[in-house]
Amino acid sequence: MQTIEIRSSLELPAERKPFILHTSDGESLIAELALPVGKAPVATLICLHPLPTHGGFMESHVMRKASNRLPYLADIAVLRFNTRGTESPQGKSTGSFDGGVSEQFDLEAAVAWAVSQGLPNPWLLGWSFGTELTLKYGWNQPVRGGILLAPPLHRTSQAELERWNHVDKRLVGIIPEHDDYLKPDEAAVAFSVVRKFEQINVEGGKHLWVGEEQVYRVLSEIVKVVNPAALPLPSSVTIG
Repeated sequence: MQTIEIRSSLELPAERKPFILHTSDGESLIAELALPVGKAPVATLICLHPLPTHGGFMESHVMRKASNRLPYLADIAVLRFNTRGTESPQGKSTGSFDGGVSEQFDLEAAVAWAVSQGLPNPWLLGWSFGTELTLKYGWNQPVRGGILLAPPLHRTSQAELERWNHVDKRLVGIIPEHDDYLKPDEAAVAFSVVRKFEQINVEGGKHLWVGEEQVYRVLSEIVKVVNPAALPLPSSVTIG
Protein backbone atom coordinates (compact mmCIF):
# COMPACT_ATOMS: atom_id res chain seq x y z
CA MET A 1 0.00 0.00 0.00
CA GLN A 2 1.25 3.46 -0.86
CA THR A 3 -0.12 6.85 0.22
CA ILE A 4 0.30 9.49 -2.46
CA GLU A 5 -0.31 13.23 -2.18
CA ILE A 6 -2.48 14.51 -5.01
CA ARG A 7 -0.46 17.17 -6.78
CA SER A 8 0.14 18.58 -10.24
CA SER A 9 0.18 15.92 -12.95
CA LEU A 10 -0.52 12.85 -10.81
CA GLU A 11 -2.55 10.38 -12.87
CA LEU A 12 -4.80 8.18 -10.75
CA PRO A 13 -6.10 4.80 -11.98
CA ALA A 14 -8.73 4.99 -14.71
CA GLU A 15 -9.75 3.08 -17.81
CA ARG A 16 -8.61 5.30 -20.69
CA LYS A 17 -9.99 4.88 -24.20
CA PRO A 18 -8.59 6.98 -27.05
CA PHE A 19 -10.93 7.26 -30.01
CA ILE A 20 -12.02 9.46 -32.92
CA LEU A 21 -15.15 11.59 -32.92
CA HIS A 22 -16.79 12.09 -36.31
CA THR A 23 -18.73 15.30 -36.90
CA SER A 24 -21.76 15.69 -39.13
CA ASP A 25 -19.74 17.92 -41.48
CA GLY A 26 -16.99 15.36 -41.99
CA GLU A 27 -14.26 16.25 -39.49
CA SER A 28 -12.41 13.72 -37.33
CA LEU A 29 -11.62 14.83 -33.79
CA ILE A 30 -8.99 13.36 -31.47
CA ALA A 31 -10.70 12.25 -28.25
CA GLU A 32 -10.28 10.27 -25.04
CA LEU A 33 -12.70 8.86 -22.49
CA ALA A 34 -11.55 8.20 -18.92
CA LEU A 35 -13.74 5.89 -16.84
CA PRO A 36 -13.70 4.59 -13.26
CA VAL A 37 -12.01 1.21 -13.03
CA GLY A 38 -14.33 -1.70 -12.36
CA LYS A 39 -17.48 0.33 -11.74
CA ALA A 40 -20.00 2.36 -13.67
CA PRO A 41 -19.70 6.15 -13.63
CA VAL A 42 -22.43 8.15 -11.95
CA ALA A 43 -22.04 11.21 -14.19
CA THR A 44 -20.15 12.36 -17.28
CA LEU A 45 -18.19 15.51 -18.07
CA ILE A 46 -17.90 16.50 -21.73
CA CYS A 47 -14.97 18.92 -21.73
CA LEU A 48 -14.68 21.92 -24.03
CA HIS A 49 -11.20 23.39 -23.91
CA PRO A 50 -9.94 27.00 -24.02
CA LEU A 51 -9.15 28.94 -27.19
CA PRO A 52 -6.90 26.88 -29.49
CA THR A 53 -5.34 29.96 -31.08
CA HIS A 54 -4.03 30.85 -27.60
CA GLY A 55 -2.79 27.41 -26.58
CA GLY A 56 -6.03 25.71 -25.57
CA PHE A 57 -6.45 21.99 -26.27
CA MET A 58 -7.76 18.83 -24.62
CA GLU A 59 -4.62 18.75 -22.43
CA SER A 60 -5.28 22.20 -20.92
CA HIS A 61 -4.41 21.60 -17.31
CA VAL A 62 -7.80 21.76 -15.59
CA MET A 63 -9.29 19.38 -18.17
CA ARG A 64 -6.29 17.05 -17.86
CA LYS A 65 -6.47 17.04 -14.07
CA ALA A 66 -10.20 16.36 -14.17
CA SER A 67 -9.46 13.34 -16.36
CA ASN A 68 -6.54 12.26 -14.17
CA ARG A 69 -8.43 12.49 -10.88
CA LEU A 70 -12.20 12.48 -11.09
CA PRO A 71 -12.82 8.95 -12.43
CA TYR A 72 -10.97 7.60 -9.39
CA LEU A 73 -12.00 10.13 -6.76
CA ALA A 74 -15.61 10.82 -7.75
CA ASP A 75 -16.78 8.03 -10.13
CA ILE A 76 -17.11 10.54 -12.96
CA ALA A 77 -16.48 9.74 -16.63
CA VAL A 78 -14.44 12.44 -18.36
CA LEU A 79 -14.61 12.90 -22.13
CA ARG A 80 -12.04 15.25 -23.65
CA PHE A 81 -11.40 16.08 -27.30
CA ASN A 82 -9.58 18.53 -29.54
CA THR A 83 -11.92 20.79 -31.46
CA ARG A 84 -11.37 21.05 -35.21
CA GLY A 85 -7.84 21.99 -36.23
CA THR A 86 -6.54 21.66 -32.66
CA GLU A 87 -3.43 19.64 -31.86
CA SER A 88 -2.29 18.02 -28.60
CA PRO A 89 0.19 15.24 -27.79
CA GLN A 90 -2.61 12.77 -28.58
CA GLY A 91 -2.84 14.05 -32.17
CA LYS A 92 -4.44 16.71 -34.35
CA SER A 93 -8.10 16.97 -35.24
CA THR A 94 -8.92 17.60 -38.88
CA GLY A 95 -10.35 20.88 -40.12
CA SER A 96 -9.45 24.39 -39.01
CA PHE A 97 -10.43 26.78 -36.24
CA ASP A 98 -13.67 28.59 -37.09
CA GLY A 99 -14.02 31.09 -34.26
CA GLY A 100 -16.76 29.15 -32.50
CA VAL A 101 -19.03 28.74 -35.54
CA SER A 102 -18.42 25.29 -37.06
CA GLU A 103 -17.30 24.13 -33.61
CA GLN A 104 -21.03 23.66 -33.03
CA PHE A 105 -20.68 20.38 -34.92
CA ASP A 106 -17.81 19.34 -32.65
CA LEU A 107 -19.89 19.82 -29.50
CA GLU A 108 -22.85 18.03 -31.05
CA ALA A 109 -20.65 15.08 -32.07
CA ALA A 110 -19.25 14.74 -28.56
CA VAL A 111 -22.69 14.81 -26.95
CA ALA A 112 -24.14 12.38 -29.48
CA TRP A 113 -21.26 9.95 -28.90
CA ALA A 114 -21.66 10.13 -25.12
CA VAL A 115 -25.38 9.43 -25.44
CA SER A 116 -24.77 6.56 -27.88
CA GLN A 117 -22.41 4.96 -25.35
CA GLY A 118 -24.99 5.18 -22.58
CA LEU A 119 -22.82 7.46 -20.45
CA PRO A 120 -24.97 8.69 -17.55
CA ASN A 121 -25.93 12.21 -16.54
CA PRO A 122 -23.86 14.12 -19.12
CA TRP A 123 -22.73 17.67 -18.33
CA LEU A 124 -20.92 20.16 -20.54
CA LEU A 125 -17.79 21.52 -18.88
CA GLY A 126 -16.41 24.55 -20.69
CA TRP A 127 -13.38 26.64 -19.86
CA SER A 128 -12.95 30.11 -21.41
CA PHE A 129 -13.60 29.58 -25.16
CA GLY A 130 -15.23 26.28 -24.24
CA THR A 131 -17.83 28.19 -22.23
CA GLU A 132 -18.82 30.06 -25.38
CA LEU A 133 -19.53 26.76 -27.15
CA THR A 134 -21.47 25.54 -24.12
CA LEU A 135 -23.60 28.67 -23.98
CA LYS A 136 -24.21 29.00 -27.72
CA TYR A 137 -24.88 25.36 -28.57
CA GLY A 138 -25.50 23.38 -25.38
CA TRP A 139 -28.93 24.70 -24.45
CA ASN A 140 -30.82 22.24 -26.68
CA GLN A 141 -28.54 19.23 -26.27
CA PRO A 142 -29.46 16.11 -24.23
CA VAL A 143 -27.31 17.10 -21.25
CA ARG A 144 -28.11 17.93 -17.63
CA GLY A 145 -26.61 21.39 -17.95
CA GLY A 146 -23.45 23.40 -18.34
CA ILE A 147 -20.58 24.27 -16.01
CA LEU A 148 -18.65 27.39 -17.03
CA LEU A 149 -15.07 27.96 -15.90
CA ALA A 150 -14.07 31.62 -16.29
CA PRO A 151 -16.52 32.55 -19.06
CA PRO A 152 -15.35 35.61 -21.05
CA LEU A 153 -18.64 36.16 -22.93
CA HIS A 154 -16.79 37.36 -26.03
CA ARG A 155 -18.85 35.39 -28.54
CA THR A 156 -22.17 34.74 -26.79
CA SER A 157 -25.06 37.17 -27.30
CA GLN A 158 -27.73 38.10 -24.78
CA ALA A 159 -30.26 36.35 -27.02
CA GLU A 160 -28.22 33.16 -26.84
CA LEU A 161 -28.07 33.42 -23.07
CA GLU A 162 -31.82 33.97 -22.88
CA ARG A 163 -32.43 30.59 -24.57
CA TRP A 164 -31.37 28.89 -21.34
CA ASN A 165 -34.54 30.22 -19.71
CA HIS A 166 -36.62 27.92 -21.90
CA VAL A 167 -34.99 24.59 -21.00
CA ASP A 168 -34.88 22.57 -17.80
CA LYS A 169 -31.10 22.60 -17.43
CA ARG A 170 -28.75 23.97 -14.80
CA LEU A 171 -26.18 26.58 -15.73
CA VAL A 172 -23.37 27.08 -13.22
CA GLY A 173 -20.65 29.71 -13.59
CA ILE A 174 -17.40 29.42 -11.63
CA ILE A 175 -16.00 32.94 -11.72
CA PRO A 176 -12.44 33.89 -10.65
CA GLU A 177 -12.13 37.00 -8.49
CA HIS A 178 -9.27 38.33 -10.64
CA ASP A 179 -10.42 37.13 -14.05
CA ASP A 180 -8.87 38.85 -17.07
CA TYR A 181 -12.18 39.20 -18.89
CA LEU A 182 -15.23 38.90 -16.61
CA LYS A 183 -14.93 39.49 -12.87
CA PRO A 184 -17.68 38.42 -10.45
CA ASP A 185 -19.57 41.74 -10.35
CA GLU A 186 -19.49 41.94 -14.14
CA ALA A 187 -20.59 38.32 -14.48
CA ALA A 188 -23.58 38.93 -12.20
CA VAL A 189 -24.75 41.69 -14.54
CA ALA A 190 -23.95 39.87 -17.77
CA PHE A 191 -25.73 36.66 -16.73
CA SER A 192 -28.71 38.39 -15.13
CA VAL A 193 -30.76 37.54 -18.22
CA VAL A 194 -30.53 33.85 -17.24
CA ARG A 195 -33.06 33.52 -14.43
CA LYS A 196 -31.67 30.29 -12.91
CA PHE A 197 -27.97 31.05 -13.37
CA GLU A 198 -25.91 29.81 -10.43
CA GLN A 199 -22.79 31.91 -9.84
CA ILE A 200 -19.90 30.66 -7.71
CA ASN A 201 -17.21 33.26 -7.03
CA VAL A 202 -13.69 31.99 -6.33
CA GLU A 203 -11.72 34.27 -4.03
CA GLY A 204 -8.19 34.77 -5.34
CA GLY A 205 -9.01 32.93 -8.56
CA LYS A 206 -7.53 33.83 -11.94
CA HIS A 207 -8.54 32.97 -15.49
CA LEU A 208 -5.91 30.25 -15.89
CA TRP A 209 -6.58 28.60 -12.49
CA VAL A 210 -2.85 28.23 -11.79
CA GLY A 211 -1.76 26.39 -8.65
CA GLU A 212 -3.05 23.35 -6.78
CA GLU A 213 -5.24 25.42 -4.44
CA GLN A 214 -7.22 26.83 -7.38
CA VAL A 215 -7.37 23.47 -9.16
CA TYR A 216 -8.66 21.74 -6.03
CA ARG A 217 -11.33 24.42 -5.59
CA VAL A 218 -12.46 24.19 -9.21
CA LEU A 219 -12.60 20.39 -9.23
CA SER A 220 -14.48 20.44 -5.93
CA GLU A 221 -17.07 22.85 -7.33
CA ILE A 222 -17.49 20.66 -10.41
CA VAL A 223 -18.02 17.56 -8.27
CA LYS A 224 -20.44 19.50 -6.05
CA VAL A 225 -22.62 19.96 -9.13
CA VAL A 226 -22.42 16.49 -10.72
CA ASN A 227 -21.80 14.10 -7.80
CA PRO A 228 -21.86 15.89 -4.44
CA ALA A 229 -21.78 12.59 -2.53
CA ALA A 230 -18.09 12.30 -3.50
CA LEU A 231 -17.12 15.41 -1.51
CA PRO A 232 -14.84 16.35 0.05
CA LEU A 233 -12.18 15.38 -2.45
CA PRO A 234 -9.16 13.96 -0.63
CA SER A 235 -5.71 15.56 -0.78
CA SER A 236 -4.02 12.16 -0.74
CA VAL A 237 -4.91 8.59 -1.69
CA THR A 238 -3.72 5.13 -0.67
CA ILE A 239 -3.20 2.82 -3.65
CA GLY A 240 -2.09 -0.78 -3.59
